[in-house]
Formats: sequence, C-alpha cells, structure tokens
Amino acid sequence: MLLWLLLILAPGRQSAGALPKALLLLKPPWSTAFKGETVTLFCKDHHSLAWEYVSWYHNETPLRKQSGKLQISKSGHYRCKTQRSSLSDPVHVQFLSDWLVLQASHPAFERDKVVLRCRGKKEEDIMERTYYKNEEKIRSSYNSNITVYPAFNDDSTYHCTASGTYIWGGSWTETSRPLKIQVQELFPSPVLIASPSWPIEGSPMTLTCETWLPPQTSHTRLQFCFFKEHQALGAGWSNSPELQIPTTWSEGAASYWCQARTVIPRILKTSPRSQIRVHRVPVSDVNLETQPPVGQLIEGEDLVLICSVAAGTGTVTFSWHREGSERSLGRKTQNALSAELRIASVREQDAGRYYCAADNLDGPVLSKRIRITLRVPVSPPVLTIRRPRSQAVEGDVVELHCEAQRGSPPILYRFYHEDVPLGNSSAPSGGEASLNLSLTAEHSGNYSCEANNSLGVQRSKMVSLSITVPVSHPVLTLNPDVAQAMVGDVLELRCEAQRGSPPILYWFYHEDVILGNTSAPFGGGASFNLSLTTEHSGNYSCGADNGLGAQSSETVSLNITGLSKNKVTHITVGVIGCLLSMLGLAATAALVGRFRTQRKSGAIPRNIGSVPGPDPPAQALHGPPSLSQPALMELQPLYSNVSPGDDDLVYSQIWSRQRREGSPAHSPRTHQKGEVFHQEPAIIYSEVKRADPDDPARQDREEAAEGYENVPCASLALDH
Repeated sequence: MLLWLLLILAPGRQSAGALPKALLLLKPPWSTAFKGETVTLFCKDHHSLAWEYVSWYHNETPLRKQSGKLQISKSGHYRCKTQRSSLSDPVHVQFLSDWLVLQASHPAFERDKVVLRCRGKKEEDIMERTYYKNEEKIRSSYNSNITVYPAFNDDSTYHCTASGTYIWGGSWTETSRPLKIQVQELFPSPVLIASPSWPIEGSPMTLTCETWLPPQTSHTRLQFCFFKEHQALGAGWSNSPELQIPTTWSEGAASYWCQARTVIPRILKTSPRSQIRVHRVPVSDVNLETQPPVGQLIEGEDLVLICSVAAGTGTVTFSWHREGSERSLGRKTQNALSAELRIASVREQDAGRYYCAADNLDGPVLSKRIRITLRVPVSPPVLTIRRPRSQAVEGDVVELHCEAQRGSPPILYRFYHEDVPLGNSSAPSGGEASLNLSLTAEHSGNYSCEANNSLGVQRSKMVSLSITVPVSHPVLTLNPDVAQAMVGDVLELRCEAQRGSPPILYWFYHEDVILGNTSAPFGGGASFNLSLTTEHSGNYSCGADNGLGAQSSETVSLNITGLSKNKVTHITVGVIGCLLSMLGLAATAALVGRFRTQRKSGAIPRNIGSVPGPDPPAQALHGPPSLSQPALMELQPLYSNVSPGDDDLVYSQIWSRQRREGSPAHSPRTHQKGEVFHQEPAIIYSEVKRADPDDPARQDREEAAEGYENVPCASLALDH
C-alpha cells in the first residue's frame, strides 16, 4: 500500500494585506503512527506559538477545541489558525495497524535534511534495518534512523525492511509500505508586483519581488534582484524585496521580472515576466508666473518666468513668448512639470504681454497672457526756473519746475532753497511738478529739487537765482543840515535809497535842473558837493535808478545869504596906543574890554580858512587932529582866522606892523620921504569859544553877528 505523506505546506501567494499563514506542528514530529498512539498538534503564527483562541479543523470541519494544542488519534487532514494568522496548509496524519512503518520527519523542505525512521511494533526484535530508494538499497543500519536530502518535486519512493531471528532458529523479514516524500519548497518562486499596476508617466513606481519563508525557516536570508528586459535595475542584488523607481517614462510596454535566492543552501528562483505599460497624461492647465510677482519688478533686476503644468507626464517641452515677437524667448525640454527662464537686467523696453507653452508630444498648450510692467527708479531731475523776464525782480512770481525724465509714478517732488525745504508737489501720473514762488530779496541763492518714487531719491543740480530789488524812494539830506547857508559854503548833498540792488546811479537836481550824478557800484548812498553861490537858493532833490525804474526823493529847500555863515567874522581889535596921558590908556583899556566881551558872547563865528578884511579906510588911521605926541607908535593890524580842528574853538591871528624903536615920531597920516620903516610881524592868538548849540540864545547871537564886519582900526600911541 502506497502511503502518500502530503505535507501540504506548499506555498501559496497571499493577497496584499492578508494575514500570514499559520504553521501546524506535530509532536512527535512524525506524520505516521501506530493505531492506539496519539499525536499532539500545535498552531504557530509568525511570532510564536499560540496558546489560546486557536481554531482547529479536521477534514475541513471546525472543532470546538479552542486551546493552543490538540491531541489526535484519528487519521485525516488537520488545519489551524490564530488571531494573528490565516488558515494553515493541511497536514495529513495516519494511524496504521501494520507491524512495520517508515516514518519521515515533518515538515520537509527542499535541500533540507529529512529524517527517515524504520519503526516496528517490537523494536527489540529487530536486528537490522535496510532503507531503499526506488527499490535500490540505500543503507543498512542497526540504528533506526537515517538522513536524506530530497529535492523539490522529487518523485522517488522510499521503503524499509526489518529482519530478525526466531528463538527456535530461522530468520524473519518485514517490509514497510512504500513512502513517497513530498518535499515543500523552502520559498516559492517569486512574483513581481508593480504598484501602481498601471503607472502614470512621470510618477514613481514600486516593484516588489514577492515570496515568503515558513516561520520555522525565518532565519534563512533571501536576496533579490530586479530586471527590465535584460538590464538589472538599481544596485543589483539587495536584501530588500522592493525597488523604488522615482519616475517612470512612457516607452511602450516593457518586460520586468525579478529573482530571489538563498546563500546557504544556494537556491535561485525567478519570477514570471510581467509586461508593464506606463500611461502618458497630456499636459493641461499651463500657467505662467513671474518672480518677482507682477507689479513688483524694478528696472535692472532679473525677471524669472516660471511655466508650469497642473498635469502631464513624460518629457515636456516648455517655451516662452512675448507678444509682438515671432521668435521665442527660450525653450527647455525636461522631465518635469515646470521650468524657468531668467531674463537678466530687464529694461523698460522689456515691458509687455508674456505667455508660455508646454508640449509632451500631444500638441502645445498655451498659458494665459500676463502683462509685465516695470517700476523704474527716478532719474536725476532737472530744475528750471521760469520767470516773467530775463532778470528776476522782487515781487515777481516765478515757477520752480522740476521734472525727472524717467521714473514710475507716483513721483513726489520737493523743492529746496539753500537746502531749506520750500514745499513739495506730487505727480500721480509721473512727469513734472511745479511750485510758484513770490520773490523777495531773501530769495536770492541756490535752488534744487528732489524726486522720489519710493524706489530711490534723486537730487537735481543747483540752479542759482539772483533777485534784483528796485530802488526805493531815496532820501536827500544836506550837510550841514540847515535851511539857510552862506555864499561860499561847501554843501554836501547826500542821496541814499534804503533798498535796491546795486549798482545804483544817483542824480542831483536844483529846481529840476541836473547838477550832476554819482554811481554807487555796491549799493548804499552817494554824495555831491556844491560850492554855494547866491543862485543856489531854492529846492533840491535827487533821483535813484538801478535799471528797474527811477525813484525821486522829496524836495529840500535851502536859502543862501550874502556872507558865509561858516567863515569867522574878522573882528578887528585895534589897540592904538599913543593916547595922550590917561585918555590913551583908557581908550586902550576900553578896546581890550570890548574884544573880550565879544569873544565870550560867541559873536565871532568859527570857520576854516583865511579871508582878509577890507583895506582900512584912511580916516581910520588918523586920530583926532588935536591929539599929538612927540613919540608916536603906528599900528596897522591884519586879522586872519585859524582853526585848530576843534569845533568848539576858533583862534584869531592878528598881524601888526610896528615902527623901529628910536625913530622920530610923526603923525600916522604923513610919512617923511626917505624914512624907512622896518616891518616886524607879531602874532597874537586870541581864543574865541563857540556857543553851546543847544543854547536858545545862540541863534540871537548869530543873527546879531551877521551885522559885524572886520573893521581895522588904528590907535595913536604917544611917546611919552
């Protein structure tokens, strides 16, 4: 009788996510036993033996037993499962009534050792055991066990014989039923699984070389290698059953397969080939973006155009375009969903409408158009001053005009005078701005303007502005400042305009008749000196002109008298000696007293220069006829005024001629022919004090002094 030991632990593929199979173990580890014996079954998952919540099956019929082990004594197929595993493969256990049985250890894996035991009911009677494979003797042994290494799917048949002797002599032999060992694979042939099973071009794909090892052989290490057509993928052999392909490309259907192997023992198994087709997705939703974002690009910066697609696989060709240009700005082909184009140092002429296109062999798809504008920093502005005439005049309204030729709006302009802000003006749409200014004299100087559009500040060059101030009405003053002057006085006419830009030309008028003119190159006033005559009485005025209009002063009146008020009246103090006896002395004393009285009263005015008096009359040189003295001294005084420079003092210089001592005395009326007189000048200074100008009596004294003249007087000195 042929006994088939079905060790149905043959591998089977499990669906993804399924629990691993449980493993059913026997104790003792023999699947064939004698009737009357018992075998204990254990259920094991991938972690350990299960001691509770185990489901048992006999010939596919569930048993009520829930414990972790099961004792059996009936032949049949047994299976189990735990909470952490799926149903195990069936194990066929037989209980025989033969005297000799051949037992094989359970489980049996390819290239693994299998223990064969030839067992009789009465072991002590057996003297020799012989094992056969396919009717050929393998080995004879007095022991009960031998080891064989069956191959997978080995169709060989094994049996054994046992022999012994009787007590009364003779020998006997027993033969077991034939046994065909069905060897289980150490691991099943791998199966290549692709995830996703229909990959999209450009997306990643995971290849898994799927196989498994029984729990009791989990110490065995497997190695894996993946192939595309005839080319190995990745790094070759590895310990991982998975291979990650980052990006897949559509190249038609390709054949993929894998291999799994053990190192010891050397077992190599190959998966079936799988045809994997990568699906290509056309590009869609093409979009163009910029960096910096639209509206924030500044002239001179780099512009980055980013073209992207929301969907699309494979090699994509990107191109960038600008409206109005037939040629593309650039083109890139790459295995990506986006690409960039950099335009360096954009200029204002680069502004416009841009778009991009993407194509993965299904035709180009265009993006929406976007308008690229540049924010241009302001250029240095130019300041111009618009005035109503070539020369700016005080009171004019000028326009300060500032304009930056380039610059994105809005632009804020600021105006400065000598770096002091005057005001500001905004140009919301760009261009120019102005500021009106009513000129004063203080507005002369340097002007500048500033432009700012938040991208930088630029200052213009300085522009100078000179303000010409028209002359004001001049003021005419006389020096000395009197309403009445004397003939011969030197009068200073002083004309001055308080305001007005130089140079100023002054004109002097007498009764609207031009006397002369004087220039003031640096401004201020000017003077004109006039030596007075009697014709100079009348009204005086002056005019001032600096090219912006002449202005006239008010008239000033002046009255000229016959004598110069500024000259000192020649006061003749004649001291004539030669009075007989006491009369002469009294007359001399009276004259001296008169002179001193006039000097103290200020009747002698001060002046500069010397004016001789008129020649003395002849009668003045003669004394009364009744008077005669033997010794006569004749005095002929000559007076001149000398000013030492002190306005309060005037000195009178008196010249006198005197006869030589010892000469005979004659009457001053007659000179003897042949007589010689020797002139010896003698100088006498007499101090005359000026009156206080604030003294109210001064005017009366001056008026009284106007009637004085320098009258020379002669006194007769008598020789005693």
